[in-house]
Amino acid sequence: MPQPRQSQVSLIDTPYYHCVSRCVRRSFLCGVDTYSGQSYEHRRAWVEDRLLMLSSVFAIDICAYAVMSNHTHVVVCVDKDKAEHWLIDEVLRRYHKLHKGTLLTQKYLRGEELSPGERITFEETVEVYRARLYEISWFMRNLNEYIAREANKEDGCTGRFWEGRFKSQALLDESAVLACMAYVDLNPIRAKMESTPETSKHTSIKKRTQAVKSKKRQPRQLMPFVGNPRQNMLKGIAFCLKDYCELVESTGRCIREDKAGYITPEHSPILTRLGLSDEQWLTLTTEFEKHFCYAAGAELMMKEFKRHTKHQRLRGMGRANVLFKRA
Repeated sequence: MPQPRQSQVSLIDTPYYHCVSRCVRRSFLCGVDTYSGQSYEHRRAWVEDRLLMLSSVFAIDICAYAVMSNHTHVVVCVDKDKAEHWLIDEVLRRYHKLHKGTLLTQKYLRGEELSPGERITFEETVEVYRARLYEISWFMRNLNEYIAREANKEDGCTGRFWEGRFKSQALLDESAVLACMAYVDLNPIRAKMESTPETSKHTSIKKRTQAVKSKKRQPRQLMPFVGNPRQNMLKGIAFCLKDYCELVESTGRCIREDKAGYITPEHSPILTRLGLSDEQWLTLTTEFEKHFCYAAGAELMMKEFKRHTKHQRLRGMGRANVLFKRA
């Protein structure tokens, strides 16, 4: 039975979420439809471009993404504090990039004076817009509705393109975040669409590996890796980008039957810090969605999430005790 969104998102517990959207019936997001022989590969760029554009509008950072043949994965980090510190003009500037707003917000942006009564309504509207700009549902809505319209226009049809709702999983600790990011980045390899992470088109890992190889700055559209925890560190993922890319590469080799590969302790400082064994890591990065539904993380964190979201039962509690138990 579908759960209300407020029972799936709890910013008290974590700002990190894994969202999955799937196409209905035989609809193809991209790739080649083996039934009709028609190629939809160009739609990958639609999704990637829209996703990265939305990250510049919303107070939501993208940690990882992968565009597959009939579904998309994205790991996001909600920055509510950032949105709450935006001035009115900044809220409206961002919101009006996607929506027309109201007559009052348009009037304000034209520099026209508002009456006291209009001002009250206007300020209430601004707060509604502010909340939307850090809400995952609005982020995914602006992604999926746009893609659905473009796909239906191209196909010359109407009706649903996506399933009714996107799936959301709360990532409750750093182990869950890193494992889910790797799970998303390795999707094309598990599906045998690609042979290596750095050649996986329209994925976050390709952008990150390109940055490592070229020794340039990290992709500005993605949440950066900021190195090991320290005082006065920048906002970002508290691991080294090079370590993450190497770990994903070695994990990908383990997953592919035609590739010889293994994870050695000296090449996996991330696993050492997380306290996860190779077996735990491989299970998480190949079966993440299989074992967890609305949330993933250490058992204690899942119990807190369950209490805050008022779930009577939370699938995956038993597996959390095994998969996130420190080796």
